[in-house]
Amino acid sequence: MPLLFLMGSLQDKELPKELTGFSVCVKDKEINMMLANLYKKAGQERPSVTSYKEVLRQCPLALDAILGLLSLSVKGAEVASMTMNVIQTVPNLDWLSVWIKAYAFVHTGDNSRAINTICSLEKKSLLRDNVDLLGSLADLYFRAGDNKNSVLKFEQAQMLDPYLIKGMDVYGYLLAREGRLEDVENLGCRLFNISDQHAEPWVVSGCHSFYSKRYSRALYLGAKAIQLNSNSVQALLLKGAALRNMGRVQEAIIHFREAIRLAPCRLDCYEGLIECYLASNSIREAMVMANNVYKTLGANAQTLTLLATVCLEDPVTQEKAKTLLDKALTQRPDYIKAVVKKAELLSREQKYEDGIALLRNALANQSDCVLHRILGDFLVAVNEYQEAMDQYSIALSLDPNDQKSLEGMQKMEKEESPTDATQEEDVDDMEGSGEEGDLEGSDSEAAQWADQEQWFGMQ
Repeated sequence: MPLLFLMGSLQDKELPKELTGFSVCVKDKEINMMLANLYKKAGQERPSVTSYKEVLRQCPLALDAILGLLSLSVKGAEVASMTMNVIQTVPNLDWLSVWIKAYAFVHTGDNSRAINTICSLEKKSLLRDNVDLLGSLADLYFRAGDNKNSVLKFEQAQMLDPYLIKGMDVYGYLLAREGRLEDVENLGCRLFNISDQHAEPWVVSGCHSFYSKRYSRALYLGAKAIQLNSNSVQALLLKGAALRNMGRVQEAIIHFREAIRLAPCRLDCYEGLIECYLASNSIREAMVMANNVYKTLGANAQTLTLLATVCLEDPVTQEKAKTLLDKALTQRPDYIKAVVKKAELLSREQKYEDGIALLRNALANQSDCVLHRILGDFLVAVNEYQEAMDQYSIALSLDPNDQKSLEGMQKMEKEESPTDATQEEDVDDMEGSGEEGDLEGSDSEAAQWADQEQWFGMQ
């Protein structure tokens, strides 16, 4: 009881100092685990590592201690060596070394190898339908930019454990991005019914508000989530995005930097910061950050696209952007962000036929609101009005709240295609009404559609 009272009465950064005496006297694994977590939270890595290792010495199967060491950049081989004796003596523990290897990849940012290793674990009978593994797999797919598989794994985990809270903030964010706001609202209500003392329900509700363009409410909900868990990366990203959209860019930058500190291997943290730099016309800072990410996380489709995004902002680096996007699409032809940016580049060059081919290829094996909308924009540019209308309709069926698709459709409805105008003129002539056909829409069509950049739905 005195220990619990002490924990409740002191600030986080004071706790390691106060608890050290307990660790020396008691030498208990629970105390060492608590101490390790508190040192880690206070940013004191060396004593945190020492405490986690002490836990493993006393209890070699303490998975949380293993994860703690891996998160502090301790090599997977070193961690595995501390569990080797128990793996060799206890039956049915052959999966543990593979599990350690998988999470070592997770904490070094090697998403592809982490996904493959966890998938191999999931096939083992002992770990099939394991909720923790499914949640990790969902998060890894999300980090790798594979949102479709991420959503599928989150749904699978949620079906197995209806009271699951961990990771549901990312799941809610993905649903909101897809325009499934009703599902996001239902998810938030379900999580609040489980507990309102976790950050996740507040983040999910904040995502609903953010994608409903209620940024002030999203800001409040993000702040509430951070109050409950100051290490919630998704809460920091939500609050940062809300601040950015409200024009408070410098405050947003602070939140994105904190998110990067907590999750240095998550690309979306860097994307948020770079968007802030671009919003404030700090192209140089954005370029430096994008290059650092490219060097730190490696040349994959995501980092190549992020660097290309910054290059597109400077006329001098347009060709470099094109090269980077081609490399990204060679690695992952279905990577939506790369497809969108390549389409943006093609629209600037007025290569609409090339853009249409690119978008059709990307949509062959997936359906995405933004891709359908941009395809509609390109089809308008080549006077394929009916198919453009079909693409806008598909985009709105995927996301009824997509304002740009709605604007494109409304503009289509107001405009009269040259064929219709000619037919009306012929009918008027045949009827001998003496009225002149209204050909203004047809004669000025080039002017009406000339400024494609104003309404092309590039994101």
